[in-house]
Amino acid sequence: MRIFGALFFSEQKQHIKFPKTVDDLKSLGIVISEYQDNYYWEILLFMSTTYIFLQSFMIPGSIFLSVLLGYLFPFPVALGLVALCSAVGASLCYLLIGFVGSKVLLFLIPEKIEYCRSMIHRYRNAMFLCICFLRISPLIPNWLINVSSPIIEVPLLHFFWGTFIGVVPLSVVFVKAGTVLQELTDLGVTSVTSVYTLITLSVLSMLPFIFRKQIKRWFAF
Repeated sequence: MRIFGALFFSEQKQHIKFPKTVDDLKSLGIVISEYQDNYYWEILLFMSTTYIFLQSFMIPGSIFLSVLLGYLFPFPVALGLVALCSAVGASLCYLLIGFVGSKVLLFLIPEKIEYCRSMIHRYRNAMFLCICFLRISPLIPNWLINVSSPIIEVPLLHFFWGTFIGVVPLSVVFVKAGTVLQELTDLGVTSVTSVYTLITLSVLSMLPFIFRKQIKRWFAF
């Protein structure tokens, strides 16, 4: 973020930090949007690189970036970037674990790896669909899918495309939240429609967790 902050005036640099709250996110979005016309591709490249970095090393923060992308870019562009960066970052994590981390993880979390193996190998003839579904559902945390897939020999191509498609439903919620936040910033008022949209998005994002037990029973067949 400090390198990126070199593009901005000194009074704006206080807002160039990784957002931890919605207000931080809004302030950062406002500052970046002022430079978007002149530095469109630089901003796009920086956002994409940061997103991939977070995904590759399983660092929290990608949700805030998804919302920020929705704030800065048109919905289709932002959603496509989130899906692509998620797939690329997760695939880099897959490769890193495959090369240097598999033995360590088998020693540290053997039960979790075996749980993933038993669940995923049940659908070994449909690995792509299995990864898609697991990305949508809360049955296995995303970090565990990333680190266990190379160990249990999920094909990289299936892993990439399963991630690319599987992250879309939940990403729609966060990207759309960024779009609504941008609309509220431009209008300067809180419209009833925007509030209802945010409430609806919040409820939709919780559905997989609300029906977690039912999903788990269905997936067990």
